[in-house]
Amino acid sequence: MKAARIALRSAAPLAATTTGGGIGRATSEVEHFARYSPSPLSIKQFLDFGSTNACERTSFSFLRHELPVRLANILKEIDFLPSPLLITPSVQLVKSWYVQSLMELVEFREKKPDDHKVLSDFIDAIVKVRNRHHDVVPTMAQGVLEYRDSSKMDPFTNQNIQYFLDRFYMSRISIRMLINQHTLIFDNSNSQGNPKHIGCIDPCCDVVDLVHDAFQSAQMLCDQYYFASPDLKLIQVNGKTAGQPIHIVYVPSHLFHMLFELFKNAMRATVEHQEKKPFLDPIEVTVVLGKEDLSIKISDRGGGVPVRKIESLFSYTYSTAPKPVMDSNNSTPLAGFGYGLPISRLYAKYFQGDLNLCSISGYGTDALIYLKALSTESVEKLPVFNKSACKHYQLAIEADDWCVPSKEPKNLSRQSAVA
Repeated sequence: MKAARIALRSAAPLAATTTGGGIGRATSEVEHFARYSPSPLSIKQFLDFGSTNACERTSFSFLRHELPVRLANILKEIDFLPSPLLITPSVQLVKSWYVQSLMELVEFREKKPDDHKVLSDFIDAIVKVRNRHHDVVPTMAQGVLEYRDSSKMDPFTNQNIQYFLDRFYMSRISIRMLINQHTLIFDNSNSQGNPKHIGCIDPCCDVVDLVHDAFQSAQMLCDQYYFASPDLKLIQVNGKTAGQPIHIVYVPSHLFHMLFELFKNAMRATVEHQEKKPFLDPIEVTVVLGKEDLSIKISDRGGGVPVRKIESLFSYTYSTAPKPVMDSNNSTPLAGFGYGLPISRLYAKYFQGDLNLCSISGYGTDALIYLKALSTESVEKLPVFNKSACKHYQLAIEADDWCVPSKEPKNLSRQSAVA
């Protein structure tokens, strides 16, 4: 928690601006922008804008409204969290970051897009927002841990936290996407972008190359930790153009994140399950490009997972790794928070894809990534704050209309004797 205290002190300027009338103004701005629904973009729209008619003034005019809208929509949902979770220092810190970012962006609402200094200041502002939100994931995760350790997690509360975090982190992915696109295309001082990319989008993303890169990165970690690692066995099938390499229009960093996480899990399971074998079975990867979908199947022989645990693997309150500890360097690892799989699935769903697990207990697990093959169908999946969202936080879990088996079998002879 030392890192959280340091960050809270750094947020002191916000406290000064949100006292008295400042709080009222911030609340008013959140209410104003939350009335609007976010405007989802397709990968093709990102690509067309960045490659053919990239206009910084147009992008500025869109983002100065769209970014506050996305921030305000999710800020409204934060207030629906259970009070013991909402008042934790970590969650309050994250909320203060979001309010501060929204208020800084609101300052550009009336400024003229023809002013070059305004455009330059806007880039500085959104880079500042991105840097401020860098530790949102571990900080929010720390808040959930604090709440879980101090309060009883009933199924209804757990369901609402899961619902909120899926939407909260999806919103964060989308905000970073917008900021990265703008800065990579229009920030002349930024030389980190790939010249073949349009912002952070690769118009010709080589999927097999990305599989190899992610596998080698995970393999290096596995070797460091276990002094052993399985090999890769890869099959690719181009169902659209037989014999040709598989390319799609996509965000390489998103796909790398998914692959790296799945390879880490597969390698860990394989090494630990087969520790007594003289050699490790390879991890098999099948990449298939169809007319509508790109599918990637990652298969391991790591012993599998019981069916009853599959869904819990995507829960933010479940992890098989040791509980992490926040350190003074603010460099909290995601391992142990249980966020690897759920956030990887969000990356897949962000552009209308999906990530599923199919496991055979005692044998192994198949992890499947589905992505849209067409950039026109790869449209952002964004949370919107409305009556349906409010209702979700208020509805309790209804009683099951199927019999729930008891842990112990009934003693029918005793029941008949009583009768």
